[in-house]
Amino acid sequence: MSTHNYRRSEALRALWPWLPLWTVVALIAIFSHGPMPLYSTRTLAVAWEMWNGHHWLVPHINGEPYSEKVPLLFWLIHAGWLVFGVSDVWPRVLEVIFGAIQLVQVSVLARRLFPERPWVAKAAPWMLMALSYAFLFGLQIMYEVLLVDCVLGALLCLTPKASRAEPRWLLFGLLIGAGLLTKGPVMLLHIAFPWLLGPIWNDWAREHRGRWYTRGVLSILLGLAMLVAWAIPAGFSGGDAYRHRLFFTQTAGRVVKGVQTDQKLQSHPRWIGWYLISLPMLLFPFSAWPRAWVALGTLRKPLDNGLRFALCWVIPSFVVFSLISGKQWYYLLPEFAGWMLLLAGAIAVLREQRAQLADNYWLGSWPLGIGSVLFAILLFALPYLTQVHKLHGEWIEGAAPYSRTFSVMFLLLGCLLLVRGRGEMRRVALAGLVGVLALNTLFTLTLWHKYDLSPASAMISSAQAGHHAVAIQGNYEGQFHFAGRLSQPITELWNAEALQDFARQHPDGLIITHPDQVEPSALRYGLLVQPFRSSWLEIWPAATLADLRAGRTPAEPTQAPTVFPAPTTVQYGQQP
Repeated sequence: MSTHNYRRSEALRALWPWLPLWTVVALIAIFSHGPMPLYSTRTLAVAWEMWNGHHWLVPHINGEPYSEKVPLLFWLIHAGWLVFGVSDVWPRVLEVIFGAIQLVQVSVLARRLFPERPWVAKAAPWMLMALSYAFLFGLQIMYEVLLVDCVLGALLCLTPKASRAEPRWLLFGLLIGAGLLTKGPVMLLHIAFPWLLGPIWNDWAREHRGRWYTRGVLSILLGLAMLVAWAIPAGFSGGDAYRHRLFFTQTAGRVVKGVQTDQKLQSHPRWIGWYLISLPMLLFPFSAWPRAWVALGTLRKPLDNGLRFALCWVIPSFVVFSLISGKQWYYLLPEFAGWMLLLAGAIAVLREQRAQLADNYWLGSWPLGIGSVLFAILLFALPYLTQVHKLHGEWIEGAAPYSRTFSVMFLLLGCLLLVRGRGEMRRVALAGLVGVLALNTLFTLTLWHKYDLSPASAMISSAQAGHHAVAIQGNYEGQFHFAGRLSQPITELWNAEALQDFARQHPDGLIITHPDQVEPSALRYGLLVQPFRSSWLEIWPAATLADLRAGRTPAEPTQAPTVFPAPTTVQYGQQP
C-alpha cells in the first residue's frame, strides 16, 4: 500500500464507529417528526419566500425584508432545492451534514492540538456527539450548526500541522467571511480570543507575533469584506428601513439592553449569570460524570498547548457572552467543541499522571447509571400513577401508554453505565446519544401533535388560493408559510380596532387567534381548532369573529369546525 493510500485508510478508520453511528441516530431523530415551530418553520419560511419571490439577495419573511439574518444558509438550501425540488427533506439532510462535519473537525482539531495524546482525538468526537442539548438543537433547521462548522474551520486554520506551522491565513479569512454570512458579526466573538491569545498556546505565534497579528487582521478584513460585498447591495435593494436595521439595530439591540428599534427584535435579554447556571444542563451527560470534574480540578501547570488553546477559547468567550444582554443557549453552540476538547484533554492528563483516580470506580459513571435506572422505574410506574391520579400533566398522561416500552431502554442504559472497566467514556457517550434519541422518539409519540401545524397551514393555503385575505392576532413568526407554500403575507392585528377594520375590508377573510384555552364560541362558530404547544390555535371567519368581539350574535355556520383532537375530547376551557 502506498503512503498516500495508507494515510487515507488511517483517516477513514479514525471515523469508525462514531461517525456512522451518529449519522444514523441523527437521521432517525430529525425525520421522526416534521420541522419544529418556531425555529425550523421560520427558517424554512424565509428560504421559501426568497425562492418563491426570487429575492436572492435580501431575505424576506411575511412579505417584508428580514434584517435579522444573513443569507448563506438560505443559499445552501436553495442549491439543494434547485437539484432535488422544494421540500423540507434537503434542509434536514443539510443539518445532518453540518453536524457530521463538526464532529470530523473537532477530531482533526484534537489531533493537531494534542499530538502526544492520541486518546484525545479519539474521545473528543464521542463526547461532542453525546451532548444532549447540542444534539436536540442540531435537529433544528437553524444557522448555528453551520456557524459551528465555520468557527471550527477557522480555528483549524490557526492550529499547526506536522508539515506546516504557520496558519493558513487566506482560508482563515474566507471561513470568517462564511461565518459572517451565516450569523453576522457574532462570528468574530467566537474566533477572537483564540487568535488574540495565540502566543499563549501557539509556538509559531509566540515566535512571530508581528506576522501573527498583522496577517490575522488582514484575514479578518477579508472576512468583513465578504460580508460588506453582500450587505451594501442588499441594503440598497431592501430599502431605507431595512438598511438601518441591517447595519445598526439588529446587532446593537441584542448586545446592549435598551437600544431603541423601529420593530421588535428577537433580543432575548437575560441576567448576567444565566449561562453559568445553565452549564450543567448544556454539558449533560458529562456534567453528571464525577471523573470529568475531578480531571478538571486536578489540572496543574505546566499545561500543554491543547489545554491552553481550549482555555483561551472557552473562558473569555463565556465571559463576554455572559456580559451581552441577549442570551440563548444555542448562542454558545460553537464553544461546546472547546469545552469537550478541554474535558478530553484533562481526562487524558488524569489517565497519565493520576492512574488511581482515573481508575477509581466511585468517580465513574455510576451516578448517571442510577439516574437512568430510577427514570426507568418512573416510566414503568407511569401508567399506574396516572390511573390513580397521583401524577397529572399533558406530557405525563400522553407518555403513559408508551412509557413501559421506553423504561426497558433506560434500564438497559442504566446497567451499561454501572459496568466497571475500560471504555467508560464511550459508555457515557453511547448512553447519552441513545438516551436523547429515546426521549425525542417519546416526544414524537406523545406531544408532536401539539406542534404539528399542518391542519392550520392547509386551511390557510386553501384560503389564499381562493383569494381570501388572512390575518393573525399578534406577532407572526412565519410558521405557516412553508408548510402551506403561501404566496401572500399574513396581516398582523395588534388591537381590537385593527381586527374590526380587517373584517370590514375583508368580510370573507380569515383570522387566526392563539388563546390559552379553547373559547366555547370557537367550537360553534370557528373554522378550525387545534392545540399548539401549551395553548390553542383557532381560525375564524373574519366577519364572525368581529361580530363576537363587538358583542353581536353572528349567523349560524353551515358546518361545524374542524377540531383537533376529536371533538369529544375537547371541553370548554380545557388546556391542550
